[in-house]
Amino acid sequence: MTEPLSMVAAALAGVPAGVQSLGPWAGRRQLFVRFAGEAETATMYGAAALVRELERQMSRSTFHSIVIGGRDPLGNVPFLDAALRAAKPRIPVMLDTDGQRPQELGEVLPHFALVQVTVEFSGGEASLDHAIASLAVAARGGTPHALVLVAREDTADSQMLRLVEEARRTSASTQVVIHPYVAADGTPVLDRRWATLLEQAMGMHADVRLALRLPAPTGLR
Repeated sequence: MTEPLSMVAAALAGVPAGVQSLGPWAGRRQLFVRFAGEAETATMYGAAALVRELERQMSRSTFHSIVIGGRDPLGNVPFLDAALRAAKPRIPVMLDTDGQRPQELGEVLPHFALVQVTVEFSGGEASLDHAIASLAVAARGGTPHALVLVAREDTADSQMLRLVEEARRTSASTQVVIHPYVAADGTPVLDRRWATLLEQAMGMHADVRLALRLPAPTGLR
């Protein structure tokens, strides 16, 4: 049951306009609804206030889509459901999630035109299992879905290839995007390894691409 707009609120890091840095919609101009992380300055938004802010910005500029992201957006399902039901955005809405709440995803799945499960390899095996489970929820609901692998310097090729294979088994419609890791100075590390990795990944699943992450300040997420 949807909560009344006046009854739900969430801590947001803002609603900035920007360019998506990751995944199949990288390079798209989006309106970001960013849930605040622990170290970020947060502002409490009621659902009605978020609806007004979305309407205000969309009336002033042109966007490809809205992205729901930041820290743990699916920890705020009543807020999201109430706001998106009221806003009825005329442009697509994308969810960028780490995939750790597959059960909650099902509650708001109809709002999304794309579910992007972004894996940054900062957790353990259980976190990877949850990411694949989130892809399964999106696939069962008939919502387009993507697995985005943001490699770290210590991420093994075997780990990425295993996720590609599990994503394929979960859903043949999964879009997979692999982003090579970035050095400390912000330079993407590109060597023959990545071409070989892409060849191996495409031997498992046809819809795999290799792409550079758009760095800040141009790219946001």
